[in-house]
This record gives sequence, structure tokens and C-alpha cells, in this order.
Amino acid sequence: MKDLITRIAQALVDHPEQIVVTEVEGSQISVIELKVAKEDIGKIIGKQGRTARAIRTILGAASAKVKNRAVLEIIG
Repeated sequence: MKDLITRIAQALVDHPEQIVVTEVEGSQISVIELKVAKEDIGKIIGKQGRTARAIRTILGAASAKVKNRAVLEIIG
């Protein structure tokens, strides 16, 4: 999941070298934290949160396949 979020974020931002993705795994849920540069936060969130919602949808579908729930936290 961490690699998936990293690849998507790198395609969207202007400063891909500043992306930091951390994953905290639990027994039933994983929390994935995506940290990007301040000037790239708008590109990750998108208009009215549409891009962030799309990323979370992809993450939800991928995590359902491995039978583990994942939550994405975006940090600016």
C-alpha cells in the first residue's frame, strides 16, 4: 500500500523528492500518512477534495483485496 500511495503522489506533485509515506500497521487497520511539501498540498487534495477522495477510493479497493482496511492521512 505504501508503494501505491508513493507512486500516485509522485505523479501529482512538483517536488516528488519531498514525499514521505509512513505506514502504521495494526491487526485490522493500517494508517498511511502522506507528507508532501506545503506548496504541493493543494495538488494532492484537489478541488473540493476530489483528488484526495479518488486516492482514498483506490486505496480502499487495494486494501480490500488483501483483506485489510487502510486509512490515508494527508499531512502538509
